[in-house]
Amino acid sequence: MRFTISREKLQEGLAAVTPAVPSKTTLPVLANLLIQTTEKGIRISGTDLDIAVSTEVIADVEAAGAITIPARKLSEIAKELPPAPVKISATGDQRITLECGRSKFKLLGLPKSEFPSFPAVHFEKAVRIPSGELQKLISHTAFAASTEESRPILNGVLWELRPDMMRMVATNGHRLAKMEIQVKTGSANSDLIIPPKALEQIRRLFPAEEELEVAQGENHLGFRSPFTAVYTRLIEGPYPSYDPVIPKDNDKIAVLDKSAFASALKRMSVVASDQTHRIRLSFNSGMLKFSVSTPDLGEAQDELPVRFTGDPLDIGFNAAYLLEILRYMPTDEVKMTFKHPERAATLEPEGWSDPAKYLALLMPLRLVD
Repeated sequence: MRFTISREKLQEGLAAVTPAVPSKTTLPVLANLLIQTTEKGIRISGTDLDIAVSTEVIADVEAAGAITIPARKLSEIAKELPPAPVKISATGDQRITLECGRSKFKLLGLPKSEFPSFPAVHFEKAVRIPSGELQKLISHTAFAASTEESRPILNGVLWELRPDMMRMVATNGHRLAKMEIQVKTGSANSDLIIPPKALEQIRRLFPAEEELEVAQGENHLGFRSPFTAVYTRLIEGPYPSYDPVIPKDNDKIAVLDKSAFASALKRMSVVASDQTHRIRLSFNSGMLKFSVSTPDLGEAQDELPVRFTGDPLDIGFNAAYLLEILRYMPTDEVKMTFKHPERAATLEPEGWSDPAKYLALLMPLRLVD
């Protein structure tokens, strides 16, 4: 195998694929990238067996072939190369030579035969989806998925595909984020549970203006654009029924300035408990009062003007969860609704002109007087 590639194209290809390579693995070949020559150049691939990413970059191929190269070392070398064409060649004994300007490196690779094959996903019946709409769903919901291993199903994000709509839902049992977009998918009804790590690769790799092909294998999902493909293992099992949890009769409504609300929460968090992050919010017409009391740290109070309708309400929340939800709210103002201190509160963007529907839910914490 022998080819010449620009330093920039090599760096671009490695940046796309290297995040899919596991930092620790018991299978040595997974620490490597598979590099194969193609008609247009080279295809670089990496996998951790749950997620696989491959991308094609333009190169001048002199001799066809394939080899696996240590991912971290190749990326570190590529970052430091001088601005000159990069010549890479591999011999039958898996020795790789990389030359750029006056720099020359020799690395030891592993044969292509040891690299795991990508999952069987057939794109003949693929659904076509605008990348920008999918990325909007991912960036507003995936943060709410659980990171605890006790309920593996909640470690995934539910993606509901319908012929004229798609929706994503994520929850860890304490908070929930849900977004729905009207879009012609042409898909049959399907509910897929996808690991957030795979969704992050999709959000990172595919430009918003591209159209993606999405196809399902036996227990894998493939996303493909003209040059890049991402494959992910699906999380199996039924996702918990989330709709009954979303309150429909909350009759107390507060409209707040998002940045002022977040700033006050951050100030209060300084003396909140490191375990519960509990903050008391006292709503009444015209004013929201914040209060925190942590026995071994101290106390804090703050106030914020608010538009509030309904009877006065005292409610406790985990400030860390609340701040995270606010970070993904797409408007300057946020609307919160409540029923009583033991019931879930909802948060929605106020004055959002986007046709997408977005809602977050947060379970309260019991106040201890």
